[in-house]
Amino acid sequence: MTLLNDDFLLGNATAKTLFHDYAEGMPIIDFHCHLNPQEIYENKNYPNITRIWLNEGHYGDHYKWRLMRANGVPEELITGDGDEYEKFLAWAGTIEKSLGNPLYEWTHLELRRFFHIDEAFNRQSAPAIWKQTNALLQTEAFKPRNLIKNSNVKAVCTTDDPTSDLHYHQLLQKTAAVDGFKTLPAMRPDSLIQIEKPGFAAYLQELGQQANVEINSFADIITALKQRFEFFASMGGRLSDHSLLTYHFIEADAAQLDAIVAKAVRAEPLSATEHDQYLTMLLENLMQLNKQFDWTMQFHINSIRDLNHPMYDQLGADTGYDAVGTQPDIVSQLQQLYTKMRDTNNIPKTIFYSLNPNDWMQLATMMGAFQEGGQQRLQLGAGWWFNDTAEGMHEQLRIFAEESLLPNFVGMLTDSRSFLSYPRHEYFRRVLCNFYGELAEQGRVPDDPQVLGPVIQDIAYNNAYQYFGFFEDTKH
Repeated sequence: MTLLNDDFLLGNATAKTLFHDYAEGMPIIDFHCHLNPQEIYENKNYPNITRIWLNEGHYGDHYKWRLMRANGVPEELITGDGDEYEKFLAWAGTIEKSLGNPLYEWTHLELRRFFHIDEAFNRQSAPAIWKQTNALLQTEAFKPRNLIKNSNVKAVCTTDDPTSDLHYHQLLQKTAAVDGFKTLPAMRPDSLIQIEKPGFAAYLQELGQQANVEINSFADIITALKQRFEFFASMGGRLSDHSLLTYHFIEADAAQLDAIVAKAVRAEPLSATEHDQYLTMLLENLMQLNKQFDWTMQFHINSIRDLNHPMYDQLGADTGYDAVGTQPDIVSQLQQLYTKMRDTNNIPKTIFYSLNPNDWMQLATMMGAFQEGGQQRLQLGAGWWFNDTAEGMHEQLRIFAEESLLPNFVGMLTDSRSFLSYPRHEYFRRVLCNFYGELAEQGRVPDDPQVLGPVIQDIAYNNAYQYFGFFEDTKH
């Protein structure tokens, strides 16, 4: 089979029909990514493919950086100040060794879909590809907004701190009709969750200033958060996102919470119990706010961050030094949280992602206990990060299908910092079509495109369109 031919990942005739006749042309809703709204608004051409593909300073694709380090590439040619052409050549040499890694497929898919380059990417082809891609990057079609629009994207949700003034979102609201897509904020309160980190006191002061609330207590934090929910909602925000590396359900009263916050403000160490008490009560209030505003709450759980301390000190977070988490009871702790919040009818729409696939069955069965008030309000999220592979996607689809209603799934997201990542939606759709094609071939579902085709289109786009309410005809 030719590398990435028209039918790659499609293992039978039904899968091919489902993809080419139903999935291939569907639009995209990218409801979780890490694109910079300032870059979207400023809409500048990238000077070369290294800047858009690999890195711009310490901002870029840490999936690629990990592989380059594994191939012995010096840091100067990864996140450092090395020559950008030499960085590109180092990536070409790494791709030669990445056979079997999804980045091999994604890299070639991006070259084909954006640059119409069909040859294999390696050190021999790299000089010509460098010239061809860089020439195209200077054209109007390769400005960020056109890359999004031409990828058939209808909505992009960025990841934004509650203290953000959403300035660039305000500017992008004015250009949305011309752009052909919406750029919407999604709130991620990591700095509130990470109470143990240095700078918590300064962060509370910044939050209070943005919300026009003087923060002296835990209740003041929640008052400020509610104001930020109102502001984000006024800008089209419909989602929040929460990173839980570890979690234990331990409740606390107001006096205990105020004492914990006061200790954190003084930069005094918190006990593990105090940390979990604060986090539990913060999550309970965040769930109430998500429910009140009819948002979707996303949980990204069970990862380990910044394992390499010297490199974290040198480069900061999100630079490729993370791994799969191993808290074995993290889902049972979330179950206690959800059981408590159901008592007061404060469970919002939720999407659960775990970096450890051992959690997926437990999450899928847990969400089945709280499916009330609408269609598939709780979802098992797409294979995340290290699971963002053909096999990981297939396993997530299998568990979702066996434990819930996969035809109600809201589908794929890029979770990316690159404007060239939209072919990941195509990759997911091919895996999805192959999943149902295999079931049809085994006689387990109707081998009928008129039955399966609409299911594919719903998972690809229609479900997300209805579920999130980004558009006027879907708002409640």
